Amino acid sequence: MSLEVFVAETFGTMLLLLLGTGVVANVALAKTKGNNGGFLMVNFGWGLAVFAGVYVAALSGAHLNFAVTVGLWVNGDTAEFAPGVDKNFINAMAYLAAQMIGSILGAVLCWLSYKQHFDEEPDPANKLGVFSTGPAIRSYGWNLVTEIIGTFVLVFVILSFGNTPSGLGPLAVALLVVGIGASLGGPTGYAINPNRDLGPRIAHALLPIRGKGGSDWGYAWVPIVGPIIGGILAGIVIQFVSFPAPPA
Repeated sequence: MSLEVFVAETFGTMLLLLLGTGVVANVALAKTKGNNGGFLMVNFGWGLAVFAGVYVAALSGAHLNFAVTVGLWVNGDTAEFAPGVDKNFINAMAYLAAQMIGSILGAVLCWLSYKQHFDEEPDPANKLGVFSTGPAIRSYGWNLVTEIIGTFVLVFVILSFGNTPSGLGPLAVALLVVGIGASLGGPTGYAINPNRDLGPRIAHALLPIRGKGGSDWGYAWVPIVGPIIGGILAGIVIQFVSFPAPPA
């Protein structure tokens, strides 16, 4: 992987997490203009965050999500992670590194943007909720199932875009993320991306956030393991059920 590809993936992921955690902060934190804007506002905010990140990271194939990387990795129908980027272990780890760096930077920038509102927010749970996902009903097994299903839909449909003549690109992915959030996001807050949760959770643990409380590391494995399993399953299944593009 070239330096340019690595930087593109890093900056795309950084923008994804800055805008994604930013919309959560706007809805959840005290005294913001968007306070109590609702879950649908969060869904659209994350979708538009994906839209921006995908455009910026076009050179890297705009994975922005290690579940997408592993889905492509196990999918025998694709030869490269991105044009000129071979599918191998070293490049997969380079994607992971870029995504982790970008996700932590994005979360830090979100904190800087909302610093005064983090200080004013009395509830530690709301502060943590900006950085990481958490279940509405804590049941690790069922929470894991939800993340697997949501990520399967994400990666399966993204891989299916290659067989359509639409050419919508980032817009299609953005609308997909909105749809997943609105339909499947209720139980767990829909991480559907290990980097979306782990990088910001690390930032939460390290940043000097007033009254932040704990980082809920006991739950942290769910939004890592679930999306990776979902991405792997999508990359395998699509090889057997994908259909050729219709004639032009």
